[in-house]
Amino acid sequence: MKRRTAAVAGLALAVPLVLSGCKDDPVLSDGGTASAAPGGSKPASGDTGKARKELSQLRIASEGSQSGYKRDKFGTRWKDTDHNGCDQRNDVLARDLTDVEKKGKCVVVSGRLHDPYSGKNITFSKSDAAEVQIDHVYPLALAWRMGASKWDEDRREKFGNDHANLLAVWGVPNRQKSDSGPAEWKPQKGFQCAYAVKYIAIADKYELPVTRGDHDALQDFLARC
Repeated sequence: MKRRTAAVAGLALAVPLVLSGCKDDPVLSDGGTASAAPGGSKPASGDTGKARKELSQLRIASEGSQSGYKRDKFGTRWKDTDHNGCDQRNDVLARDLTDVEKKGKCVVVSGRLHDPYSGKNITFSKSDAAEVQIDHVYPLALAWRMGASKWDEDRREKFGNDHANLLAVWGVPNRQKSDSGPAEWKPQKGFQCAYAVKYIAIADKYELPVTRGDHDALQDFLARC
């Protein structure tokens, strides 16, 4: 049962200017610009050390069945689980975007995203909201196959809305990533360390296992720290 095809190759084709190492900031076909620097800063050394320890303790398991999976098995989408009056989507947009403008207290209507997955700079507008999407670093469907199918509803809803597992990203690589783990999809090199630290922290927090392939890929990503 394969749900993803050529994800890494698709990303490389989608953002060739980002990965080419050009010194200029060329305009891309959709009006964005390729960033001169890779997205995402490297985590603190203490965080990477913690991630290496946690990775060594994660259980290795094979993927289970996708049977019964639906998005709503992880509860209300973007529920205000931290009770700050704003839904999780707008919380993450406000956290991850710069030059943020809001309507009222919560609703992010515009901003700029330095996409961690591709390194591309994206202009966000609520009128074209799909350009910037909220990704689950440890995907919901993958979590289902790795054991979340046996969780109760409250635990799945907490997982689905956990800020630590959510990132604002460009829609193109997010669609390519889909429900892939690190063995099948990877972000640009400049974000692989931070991605691994985030992924491992979530797996450890929710006691989710990883496949052997994902374990080895995460280990490789941590070598970039």
